Amino acid sequence: MPELPEVETMVRGIRPSVEGRRIVWVQACPCARRPMLIEPPLEMIDRRVRGEIIVSVRRRAKRVLLELGSGDTFVIEPRMTGLMLLNEPPSEAHLRVEWRLQSRTRGKPGPDNVTHLWFWDRRGLGTIRLLDPDQLEEALGPGRLGPDALETTDEQWQELCGRTTSAIKVALLDQKRISGIGNLYASEILHRSGISPEARACNLKSDQIRRMAKATIEILNTAIRYEGSTLSDGTYRNALNKSGGYQNAHRVYDREGELCLTCERGRIIRIVQGQRSTFFCRVCQRKPRRG
Repeated sequence: MPELPEVETMVRGIRPSVEGRRIVWVQACPCARRPMLIEPPLEMIDRRVRGEIIVSVRRRAKRVLLELGSGDTFVIEPRMTGLMLLNEPPSEAHLRVEWRLQSRTRGKPGPDNVTHLWFWDRRGLGTIRLLDPDQLEEALGPGRLGPDALETTDEQWQELCGRTTSAIKVALLDQKRISGIGNLYASEILHRSGISPEARACNLKSDQIRRMAKATIEILNTAIRYEGSTLSDGTYRNALNKSGGYQNAHRVYDREGELCLTCERGRIIRIVQGQRSTFFCRVCQRKPRRG
């Protein structure tokens, strides 16, 4: 489930404890569950990164990047159930990879005394890759990912919508057009914008696109402030294994059949677009006329 707000929360949660720290070693955790994708093999990764310093922790779209002094970068994609944790995993059975870090102080509590960073993944769909600069550019450069949803200009929004006949909900999930927006927040953004998820992106008017751009910034930043959304399955947790809080502010997502909180007239309905659930209100978000 982790989308831009959740991944940004992971980055902000681990950054004070990880940035500037030296890696002692990296190893796989004992796990009898479905194996996850790690490239190159972890033994090779360990040889390449021992003694290296994590110089930067940042986000690219829905991925966590740990940049090393050597120029290599860990690219960690949580996908459905992956988490970056500093302590207290939800379950030890689903711990996948551990980074052991060199402590900067002794006996003093706080970020400097954290010596472990873990990747936890219940379903094993996440990925960890160690890439050199050329590989990083090829994997995450402009040709592979669109502009970040929090940094997209009005002109880029107009271009995004004008170049596709796809339904706008489907277009928002296309990471080559705009990166970072996932299924949950796409539904929330379109509801706040008053735009039907079934509307063709190329048919949206300029004022609709401006509303959508504004709603994107507002919703994603608010979700980051509330440290993401923890849904009923309880899978998403922040770096300290605490729940997010933005799920309490959802207006449409996972509220099928409930009264719309905005217009108080329509009921939230669920449809499937691109094999993903879409939640919206037909009163607030009128379906466009055919033709």
